[in-house]
Amino acid sequence: MHTPSPSLNQDELIARLHRDFIDSYDEEMELDLDEHSFEPGADASGPDDSGRGERRRYFQELFRLQGELVKLQDWVATTGQKAVILFEGRDAAGKGGVIKRVVQRLNPRVCRTVALPAPSDRERSQWYFQRYIAHLPAAGEIVLFDRSWYNRAGVERVMGFCTDDEYEEFFRSVPEFERMLVRSGIKVIKYWFSITDEEQQARFLGRIHDPLKQWKLSPMDMESRRRWEEYTRAKEVMIDRTHIPEAPWWVVQAVDKKKARLNCIHHLLAQFPYEEIERPTVELPPRERSEDYQRNPLVPEMVVPEIY
Repeated sequence: MHTPSPSLNQDELIARLHRDFIDSYDEEMELDLDEHSFEPGADASGPDDSGRGERRRYFQELFRLQGELVKLQDWVATTGQKAVILFEGRDAAGKGGVIKRVVQRLNPRVCRTVALPAPSDRERSQWYFQRYIAHLPAAGEIVLFDRSWYNRAGVERVMGFCTDDEYEEFFRSVPEFERMLVRSGIKVIKYWFSITDEEQQARFLGRIHDPLKQWKLSPMDMESRRRWEEYTRAKEVMIDRTHIPEAPWWVVQAVDKKKARLNCIHHLLAQFPYEEIERPTVELPPRERSEDYQRNPLVPEMVVPEIY
């Protein structure tokens, strides 16, 4: 029996769009804030923002978890660990937002993100996993895949970009491929971000009406919205056939973006037996000065105008 697509009344839609706006605003603030801005016990209420206390608690916990991610990064780099973390989910499920918070305060030489475009004609003629292998980590690295080789089980299957034989071969190969990675010393962690039909509709509408987010929408996104049920079936088959002990799937409930970020980062940290690495004391050396040195004057035409 076909279930009709949910609809949002105007008040619900306005409320969701407002929450999304607040989330975007908070996103811009995150790098400019630190935990000292939100001391425990401070007044969490305000006449203009009833959710201020909740946002304050979110920031406090996010900054604490990001501090733990820095410890994890140091441990990975020092001990030569290798990790691959896959982020999968429907369009607008919030994968990118979580990835952004994971890498926000980390060294890109240790923790990097891979988001591959559609394969070229040459890549389509290669072994399916070949273009992903080039991005796997060396010792002391963490690689986050914003979508991964599971494209074949999702968008390629639903949109008809692969044949039935290629689809079946993927399911025969991927468990062995991931076991090979694990045997080679690479930790493989797989996250699926789960949102409701109604929530995806609201987020797509938010992108349509926000000029700063319209770039996130593509014809493929619109088609994925129409084929919600096909994607659901494809996701269920994918998880059923690739949930293996060596590399299990973990489902992140992602209707609430902020809770999803915190829950995912908290869970990610728990997957590693990391410990804080002692850092040597850093002392700033005195600057050497030469009596015969004179700084050359700037050429006025080279200076960026100070408009602000």
